[in-house]
Amino acid sequence: MEKAFDLVVRGGTVVDGTGAPPIEADVGVKDGRIAAVGRVAGAGAEEIDARGQLVTPGFVDIHTHYDGQATWDQRMQPSSWHGVTTVVMGNCGVGFAPCRGEDHDRLIRLMEGVEDIPFPVLSQGLPWNWESYPEYLDSLARRAFDVDIGSQLPHAALRVFVMGERGANREPATEADIHAMAAIAKRAMEAGAIGFATSRTLNHRTSDGQPTPTLTAGEDELTGIAMGMAAAGQGVLQVVSDFQDPEAEWAMLRRLVETSGRPLSFSLLQSPKAPRSYQFLLERLRAANLDGLQMRAQVASRPVGILFGLELTLNPFSQHAVYREIAGRPLAERVAALRDPSFRARLLGEEIEAQRSFAGSQPRNWAGMFLMGGVPDYEPTADQTVAAMAERTGRDPAEIALDHMLSHDGRGMLYLPFLNYADGNLDPAYEMLTHPDCVPGLSDGGAHVGMICDGSFPTTNLVHWTRDRTRGPKLSIERMIKAQCRDTAETVGLFDRGVIQPGYRADLNVIDYGRLKLKAPEVAHDLPAGGRRLIQRAEGYTATILAGQVTYRDGTPTDALPGRLLRGAQAAPVRLAAE
Repeated sequence: MEKAFDLVVRGGTVVDGTGAPPIEADVGVKDGRIAAVGRVAGAGAEEIDARGQLVTPGFVDIHTHYDGQATWDQRMQPSSWHGVTTVVMGNCGVGFAPCRGEDHDRLIRLMEGVEDIPFPVLSQGLPWNWESYPEYLDSLARRAFDVDIGSQLPHAALRVFVMGERGANREPATEADIHAMAAIAKRAMEAGAIGFATSRTLNHRTSDGQPTPTLTAGEDELTGIAMGMAAAGQGVLQVVSDFQDPEAEWAMLRRLVETSGRPLSFSLLQSPKAPRSYQFLLERLRAANLDGLQMRAQVASRPVGILFGLELTLNPFSQHAVYREIAGRPLAERVAALRDPSFRARLLGEEIEAQRSFAGSQPRNWAGMFLMGGVPDYEPTADQTVAAMAERTGRDPAEIALDHMLSHDGRGMLYLPFLNYADGNLDPAYEMLTHPDCVPGLSDGGAHVGMICDGSFPTTNLVHWTRDRTRGPKLSIERMIKAQCRDTAETVGLFDRGVIQPGYRADLNVIDYGRLKLKAPEVAHDLPAGGRRLIQRAEGYTATILAGQVTYRDGTPTDALPGRLLRGAQAAPVRLAAE
């Protein structure tokens, strides 16, 4: 006898994504969509007992960099370990389409420099069975995933495709260049791009140190591309900027939205160089929305922190000549050398000149550095820094750092909060998270594989902000779930998900809230060419469900891969759109 539902999630505490208070309810699923919420009498072909657990919509992460990984892998981990069922990639203006054959290496070097994904990984992993952006989408559309994937047209690839060397060298675009880019943007939106992304920050450089091609793109160029999107009638704009002249830069972004009518989001973090500048942008953002413009800030729920370790891109001894004697050896051999008293004495006794570069200065920033423990603490106090530990114990901070890195067979890591932590707490993040025009983002899932591991942001949003925070106010579960589900989805035009109501996509999480926790970051060697990457797992996700199919049980993937490429914006369920 046919069951009434494909799946019923029974008796959970439903946090539905609208911001409404939690309720105890069943959720019935049929044909990949939510069919009933409340007291569900009919049986399901499969049933999940969710009593005592949270039932939430699947999380929507709108700031990832799976552009390469999606071409060779079916599982968008680490994001899918953290309740994420939809990702949007192509952020920060970097990606791999459109691209001519002679520019393959150029775009790989840019992604390597900007997002810390090694050249061999990309050169061996990318199939390059496309040239145009629509062909890239077609390539992805032939694949199946554990999440739904939306893609944005990356400005750097577009600029190089149209302008060649002139584009890479950041020369001003001509009227003909702009016309060509606008036409490609229009076709990209019509083919299914979620939007268009660009970068205007000096932090984004190629692996050989050149600034990103889009750094100084003129307003006429950006406006032309936005008008190409307007001609297609769809697509969102995504921007990362240094805001060196905040007033002028903000005015330009506002004009882009006013002129094109396309929604825009931008990255917003607290910078240690200008710790209060984010507040200026929050004020301007509120005014723009009150004037009817669709503008959002993507914000981070914890510090953007750099990890240092013997397996990672950098460690506090990377610049030491003594360490370089062993730097190329396997980890076990380096650990043995670093434990040898004579080698250790030489290393700790070596004097090195202070360098102004990040790689030269920050890995020895003892006053801002913490030991990463088995249970990560993303809001640590000043007395926990390596410098404070050294002062208390009378030891050399370099020795403390070295001993910690040698723990766990050389896998110990050091943590340096870099952005969002100028005040030594997360009060600025709270201010941004509670702003009406901000949404959680900036996880960079799939990127920064040797220095940063922030694809776990969605779990931090629940664990830290609704349950465990002790150093300031917390957020209600219903507010945070709405932010990570409905608000993020609607920011990029996905109105069919992020809510547990009849007609919406049956993307769900069943979460053992009391048991939910983040594990420590670790290194895996599972990328093409044997490349290594930072990953981070969680405990407490009982089930993650995509389009009505269980994709993860207790953190372990099932055989189900219902995820597909999203072709552009997705409309709200008909019954609700008509109300």
